[in-house]
Amino acid sequence: QVQLVESGGGLVQAGGSLRLSCAASGRTSNSLNMGWFRQAPGKEREFVATISKGGSRTYYADSVKGRFTISRDNAKNTVYLQMNSLKPEDTAVYYCAADPTRSTGWDTFAPDYWGQGTQVTVSS
Repeated sequence: QVQLVESGGGLVQAGGSLRLSCAASGRTSNSLNMGWFRQAPGKEREFVATISKGGSRTYYADSVKGRFTISRDNAKNTVYLQMNSLKPEDTAVYYCAADPTRSTGWDTFAPDYWGQGTQVTVSS
């Protein structure tokens, strides 16, 4: 069983930055495609970004492209989401997710493993 633990959420002003981390245990992270989703109050869960097992391929939602960067450190079994130029509409609970087989199409696919989420609030 895979456990995913997110950290790094918080309150930031619009235009600011945050970096989220997700530590994986129970399975080496280089055997997992990893990524992030988010869910704002009253809205459906939304795909944010994914990164392939080795880190060579990344995919982003159009809403965050150019502002967010996903990366990973397999030696630390950790994936990161660097969020820059944050907007109030980025406010959401951010969830780390992982899947052993797929790194693409996460906008219509539910990965196998999920973290508990971390709150990101962007004030205007």
